[in-house]
Amino acid sequence: MRSALPNSASRDFESEGVRGLRDDLALALRAAAHHGLAEGVCNHFSIELPDRSGRFLLNPRGLLWSEVRAADIVMVDGDGNKLAGSHAVEPTAMFIHAAIHRLCAKACVLHTHMPYATALTLTADRCLDTALSQNAMRFHGRVAADAHYNGLALDASEGERIAAAMGGADVAFLGNHGVVVCGERMAHAYDDLYFLERACMAQVLAQSTGRPLTPVGAAIAARVRDQTLGERLQSELFFEALRRTLRASEPGS
Repeated sequence: MRSALPNSASRDFESEGVRGLRDDLALALRAAAHHGLAEGVCNHFSIELPDRSGRFLLNPRGLLWSEVRAADIVMVDGDGNKLAGSHAVEPTAMFIHAAIHRLCAKACVLHTHMPYATALTLTADRCLDTALSQNAMRFHGRVAADAHYNGLALDASEGERIAAAMGGADVAFLGNHGVVVCGERMAHAYDDLYFLERACMAQVLAQSTGRPLTPVGAAIAARVRDQTLGERLQSELFFEALRRTLRASEPGS
């Protein structure tokens, strides 16, 4: 796929619609930092442009998530070329996100090493039991596990391997590594990311008691998933609440 010409990319980057996506992406990053889901200046969130051109927005290299604003976001093409923005792009971000956007047709891709979810990638099961807590049930039938850790994603083939392991799943537990959460809208993807970590935390805490766990049946887990996904207004209200509260707490607001 040919990349957009630089002048076209700059116009698109500054368009009202893309400015809104940049703002949402920056908000999701700051929210993740606020909720303790960040790790140094590593990990990455991205959102594809709605024109299906293969271009997507990505957080820049070297900034803490807590400091990222819409002006810091960069736009790249599927081949890793930076099209707009003032910051550099981190290589593993490009290889992982470009492959998932292209091969899995996911609009929003959030990759973290958040503590409790990552802890479960270190276990023999590799991932969350989606029949345990109510928060876990929202992910029933939506999760894939990639048990084959292969080092840092420093080439296109590793990004493509991760994307293939995901298949059509919305959530992937990457063995010995971290997680990927995908969605069609940033508000929905971030809501899933937040509640995934809450579900993983509950499971880790329950397992730490050493007492037997009691999952529900698959039919009930599937019902709770459908109920949750049928009430996405809650996800959007949560995201807007984060927009209000995080902005209110920022210097100069």
